[in-house]
Amino acid sequence: MLGYCARHISFFVLQIVQRRNGHVTSNQTLVKLMSVATVCNNAQTIEGAFHGNPSECALMNSASELGCLDLRQSYRRVEEWPFSSETKTMMVKCVDMHSNHVYFLKGALERVIEKCSSYYYFGAQSSLDVDAQKRIQTFASELGSQGLRVLGLAYSSDGKSFTYVGLVGIVDPPRRGVLEAISSLYDCGVRVKMITGDAKETAVAIAQQLGIHSSGDTTLSGNDIDSMDIRELQNIIHRVSVFYRTSPKHKTTIVKCLRQAGLVVGMTGDGVNDAIALKTADIGIAMGKTGTDVSKEAADIILVDDQFSSLIAAIEEGRSIFHNIKNFVRFQLSTSIAALSLIAISTLAGYPDPLNAMQILWINILMDGPPAQSLGVEPVDHDVLSQPPRKSKEQIISRQLLVNVLISALIIVSGTFFVFYRELGDKHQVNRRETTMTFTCFVFFDMFNAMSCRSQTKSIFHIGFFTNRVFLLAVGGSLLGQFLVIYFPPLQAVFQTEALTALDLLFLLGVTSPVFFVSEIKKWLFSRRCAGNDHSKLAQTDSYSV
Repeated sequence: MLGYCARHISFFVLQIVQRRNGHVTSNQTLVKLMSVATVCNNAQTIEGAFHGNPSECALMNSASELGCLDLRQSYRRVEEWPFSSETKTMMVKCVDMHSNHVYFLKGALERVIEKCSSYYYFGAQSSLDVDAQKRIQTFASELGSQGLRVLGLAYSSDGKSFTYVGLVGIVDPPRRGVLEAISSLYDCGVRVKMITGDAKETAVAIAQQLGIHSSGDTTLSGNDIDSMDIRELQNIIHRVSVFYRTSPKHKTTIVKCLRQAGLVVGMTGDGVNDAIALKTADIGIAMGKTGTDVSKEAADIILVDDQFSSLIAAIEEGRSIFHNIKNFVRFQLSTSIAALSLIAISTLAGYPDPLNAMQILWINILMDGPPAQSLGVEPVDHDVLSQPPRKSKEQIISRQLLVNVLISALIIVSGTFFVFYRELGDKHQVNRRETTMTFTCFVFFDMFNAMSCRSQTKSIFHIGFFTNRVFLLAVGGSLLGQFLVIYFPPLQAVFQTEALTALDLLFLLGVTSPVFFVSEIKKWLFSRRCAGNDHSKLAQTDSYSV
């Protein structure tokens, strides 16, 4: 949802053009227009700059450029009816210099027009007939189709029957980078829908600029939503790109409907009225700068810089964290299953224990810990943005993950048991030599397995050996600890090990490396298959386009 754009770029003032002898109406009407715009306005002047609602600041800037700021001093405000999403208008009651009461009204043009029975014309009031209303709507549509936010302005002496003065169009362009961010979101498989309180013409024009709306897409107003039941809305909501003239309750209805359709919904908002929709969405996203405290409390994520493009980084980081968790789980499961299976097979086969208690503790605490933790801080893979969104109910331990775990565990168990059986020979008791070879073999398997678990689909030669410095430190520290256990006499006594020769280490490297190379071959085959599928889809698309 796009609820925030850079405003206050420029302003346009337009009234009903009445021509007499080829001349536009006098400035008297423009002065009346600026009176409403500046008095029915809460923007404050602080150190020569206007602060407050961006649209109201734009009106004050326009008055300043026209030299009409002093009009505000001609009235004393008595009462205010603030803008709300229900009324879509703001009204103030004032007293002028002659102690007369006057009401000023501004807001959505259709809401202002419905309160008006006349319009201001050459210092006098003329009946607001059907033809005049059509001319007003025509001008408003022209401004809205240019992407301008249109406000109607009126005044009254009794607060009941108003006189239409004119309308203003405020430029509300998207912030820099929003167009590119939305394009990236579509590449990620994320659909963007606009929910706004603006008129249809304005909303569609902005949505077309941002690539959200195109020909064939459907638009719905808040009134349209009110007239539909939930099933009707669900049938059409996938085709709707723009919701206009909406209220907070409509936002909540839209979010609920999208969620019931099985979609994961992220909702952006900054106002108090957005809190319910933010809470209802799967991911509520509040603005850190312009957002209210209520919206921040209701949200799951707060954009500190209020930049829509920050969502791309959040999606990228979230997907990378999910992948890193899977890498961590794969490594831990394969190592644990391999260790349990090794002990179980040795016991069932009637062999002595291949590892003593201290060696098993060393593997579980020191050897698995640091490498496994380092997999959780694997750098972000930017290619995750090109992947389609995963299903919301997708489990971390998937079928593919289990297959990889079992293959790795099978290789580790087979290789380690082979080394143990080879060293044991016909003996029925193990000595330090057998346990040291088996122990070191399992640790080497762990290190190669950890290296292959850095990515589920990409080769280590593609992601780079040195991109995760924490992993290098963890593996390096673990290997250093292992060599100390083997070659440092005090630790040899504790772990019941003995020094191995260089040939022993080379033999163990040859035995343990297949767990890494088998994983690399699987990733290569997977990438070839994915490339073939993408090529097939591309060929089908090209054929269809022709």
